[in-house]
Amino acid sequence: MSKALSVTAAFLLAGLSFTALSTAEAATVTIGTDVDAGTLDPRLARDTTAYRATDLLYSGLVHLTPSLEAKPDLAASWETPNPTTWIFKLRPNLKFSDGSPLTAADVVFTFTTILNKDFNAPMRALYTPISAVEAVDPQTVKFTLSAPYAPLLSYLDIGIVSKALVEGGADMALKPVGAGPLKLSSWTRGSAIEMEINPNYWGEKPKADKVSLKIIGDGSARAQAFEAGDLDIIQSPLAPQDVKRLAADKRFGNVVQAGLGVTYINFNVKDPLLASPKMRKAFSMLIDQKTIVEDIFQGVDEVASSVILPSSWAYSKDIKQPGFDVEGAKALFKEEGWSDTNGDGILDKGGKPLTVTLSTHSEDSNRVQSIEFMQATFQAAGVDAKTQITDWPSFSTNYVQKSQHQIALLGWLNIVDPDRLLFGQLSTGGPTNWGGYSNPAVDETLKQGRSATTQADRTKAYQTAAKILADDLPYYIVSDQGYQLFYSKKLPFEVQATSRGNMRGMIGLKD
Repeated sequence: MSKALSVTAAFLLAGLSFTALSTAEAATVTIGTDVDAGTLDPRLARDTTAYRATDLLYSGLVHLTPSLEAKPDLAASWETPNPTTWIFKLRPNLKFSDGSPLTAADVVFTFTTILNKDFNAPMRALYTPISAVEAVDPQTVKFTLSAPYAPLLSYLDIGIVSKALVEGGADMALKPVGAGPLKLSSWTRGSAIEMEINPNYWGEKPKADKVSLKIIGDGSARAQAFEAGDLDIIQSPLAPQDVKRLAADKRFGNVVQAGLGVTYINFNVKDPLLASPKMRKAFSMLIDQKTIVEDIFQGVDEVASSVILPSSWAYSKDIKQPGFDVEGAKALFKEEGWSDTNGDGILDKGGKPLTVTLSTHSEDSNRVQSIEFMQATFQAAGVDAKTQITDWPSFSTNYVQKSQHQIALLGWLNIVDPDRLLFGQLSTGGPTNWGGYSNPAVDETLKQGRSATTQADRTKAYQTAAKILADDLPYYIVSDQGYQLFYSKKLPFEVQATSRGNMRGMIGLKD
């Protein structure tokens, strides 16, 4: 085991704070993760490893605490002279990890590129209410909004990049230079991301001088490496049998709690078979959430009822998506013209069988088992269900993000606000609307949820949208995710769970 001095709750789902028990010499913290980062440019991050690595390599204007409050990071303070104007004052003498100065021009450049459609930033929709961003002086940045935008602060934790370096040809995706507590020392694709202390970081010095993110795609292999002492920390996704075994091992501490994510079905509504809400409802009614959550995820997750997390201020127990109902699904298929005319147990229409492909990625054994279980349920109901299981890069980049899927099982994390799950994904033309869903009524309510100035008005808007989505079903939320973290008790820090995680805890920095 490496001589680790801290621990992290990763995936931006759960949080940890630390109390030092000793002042031993700083050393390496080794963390096992399931997938490699697709990029180390925070503006282009799409996967959890990219998010957690860039959280260490870069700093944003603000940093979110475990209670989801924005606290000063690069920005020492801010003010809102009116609902559509935000003015941020940067800390003096900020530097990137290469020693070059970080000024308001870099902040302007970062957000300007994100807002540029041609740049294809996956989170662009989070920033479209920004109509202008300008440098008032080297330490002052002014954001002008097209309308009041309630979630803005929650999204200003994105890392700031260097205007001079990028315009000079530097590739932040492969050779990142940020202003975070760590800097990149090496990156062996598919193997490890190695980081070390950034001597130019403005804030508290990390307590660990090196952090190693080890990529081990197979969850059980990752758990075994942890048990063998090759890793200091592992976290979700983990197979239920590994979770039970590790929880019973007194050598390890653990955190098991609700997260800020969902596991969901993404229907490709561009596919002719799935264009009808009635067909999407029928397929949804063949998803046995209770069995998936209790038997496959073994109670770590919770059965979901709508697109709004139960922990959210916008949640309503009265809004419910369809439940498991095989006979009801068959009735809907019949209404759509599908019946077993051949007597072979497979529904057909116009001589063509009711065939659909269920897909997910291979790194998460729970999702693989869920897809295989769904396949069996679908087939028993007369659907010729096939499966497609591929590695994460192929599944996400070459399949779902190109809208090549039919019914895909995946997850969405870091849902710090209802807007985070809904706007970019389910508004017409949203950059992460991979299923091609479009409904003017939903578009309007999601806009209202962004611009409303009171939480009561925002709640009303999101609940209206959730009711429509529970009928239209471009998404079917299978479960509200739980989170599991295991760490060696040899770590000289006391681990305490909080409501949301960030990767800086792994190097001993406090929220």
